[in-house]
Amino acid sequence: MTSLPLAILHEQPGDDPAVDYLHERAFGPGRFARSAYRLREGVPPAGDLSYVARVGTFLVGSNRLTPIRIGPSPALLLGPLVVDPAFRSKGIGQALLNASLEAAEKAGHRLVMLVGDEPYYARVGFERVPTGRVTLPGPVDPRRVLWRPLVDGATEGVAGEARRAI
Repeated sequence: MTSLPLAILHEQPGDDPAVDYLHERAFGPGRFARSAYRLREGVPPAGDLSYVARVGTFLVGSNRLTPIRIGPSPALLLGPLVVDPAFRSKGIGQALLNASLEAAEKAGHRLVMLVGDEPYYARVGFERVPTGRVTLPGPVDPRRVLWRPLVDGATEGVAGEARRAI
């Protein structure tokens, strides 16, 4: 973990400008064209499952979970997970992931999906979605589409187009 005075807290509406700034710095304007962003358009993240990291008064990281559907099945879309470049490699991303995943499991959610780097997310139990099981809006490298069941059997029968829950 980190030796920083780190606080992992539920994201609040007042955090939006700082979170948006982190996203802009980390992912740039091209982020809006990505498949995962398209799934989030018009759907607010689940406030009880989304967290920020603060070091003192500085917001240094964020992770959101957003409701989606895969075919008829409900799921959550993880991300974007972002940590300020000055605070990377200090365990903050891992702490944010753990908080969101634990909250989702406690709230009774069954499945979390993301588009990301398998070596990083495999550390918290994500694995590649079998080829052809899930389609996303827009182009995406199928090797980067990952999911993590929160309960046994959560991926059984889950297949189809990933789309906004609303």
